[in-house]
Amino acid sequence: MLNIENLSVNYGYIAALKGINLRVEKGEIITIIGANGAGKTTTLMAISNLVEKAEGCITYNGIDITSMPPHKIVRMGICHIPEGRHIFPTLTVHENLVVGTVGNANLTKKDQARLYDEAYGLFPRLKERMDQQGGSLSGGEQQMLAIARGLMMDPELIMLDEPSLGLAPILVEEIFELILRIKKIGKTILLIEQNASMALQVADRGYVLATGQILISGTSQELLIDPEVKKAYLGM
Repeated sequence: MLNIENLSVNYGYIAALKGINLRVEKGEIITIIGANGAGKTTTLMAISNLVEKAEGCITYNGIDITSMPPHKIVRMGICHIPEGRHIFPTLTVHENLVVGTVGNANLTKKDQARLYDEAYGLFPRLKERMDQQGGSLSGGEQQMLAIARGLMMDPELIMLDEPSLGLAPILVEEIFELILRIKKIGKTILLIEQNASMALQVADRGYVLATGQILISGTSQELLIDPEVKKAYLGM
């Protein structure tokens, strides 16, 4: 579905990504793990064409999207849920979901009704709070709202940047359970996470990124038992 070849991104004289290669197959959960500053967020921003690329090629379903404008990449079926949630705090929960449908101009009223049902089915807490302002929700609820809003455009590929950041452990578990449920409804997920242990438990495959380079890649089970990964990222 998504193929990245020899992708490099520079911030001035600093090389943020150094020729990385990565692929995502339809129906997979792929995780990119690594420390702060490794280049994880930059990878997602490069896919969405929110940063300038020094070199490399990105294709999605066989179509070159390397230089495609960000709004057209969204219309291709790629949803980018950035770190920090970025919900609309003065809009209600339901209004936030309505805004999510703007990313897909092909949605009919029937499609939208199905997506509302789907979102509220996945996130029953949001249904209870549908008339509350987004800014009044807890951190975990705001993260759920950010994900639900992304699902409202009915994307094929969902890119999640640090969905567990700043959440209490019990909410972290809930978010990862939701990620698995989202996979079950037919979505493909590219997950950026510092919580390497949780990410590898839900992912099919993973990539370890350090200082802009992919050091190791493999199935989640391979990475969970890899001595270097265990020492550097799993605290073992």
